Amino acid sequence: MDCKIKLFWDSEAAVWVATSDELPTLALEAGSVDALIERVKYIVPELLEIEDVKVDYCDLDFITERRDRVRIIG
Repeated sequence: MDCKIKLFWDSEAAVWVATSDELPTLALEAGSVDALIERVKYIVPELLEIEDVKVDYCDLDFITERRDRVRIIG
C-alpha cells in the first residue's frame, strides 16, 4: 500500500500538520518535521488496524510544504 502524507506548516498554530487522502483519519501535528514524521510512522500501522485494512506493509511518501511571508523594508 502506498500512502502520500502531506506535511504542511500551520503558521497560525505554529506547528507542522500531517494529513493523507489515503488515510482520512490521519491528523497529527508537531513542532518539527522530524518529530511529525516519527509520529506518523508510529500511528499509521495503528490506523490501518483500526480501519481493518489488511496489508503487509505501507510505503509512506512524505510531501512537505511551507510558505512564509517576509516583510520588505525600503
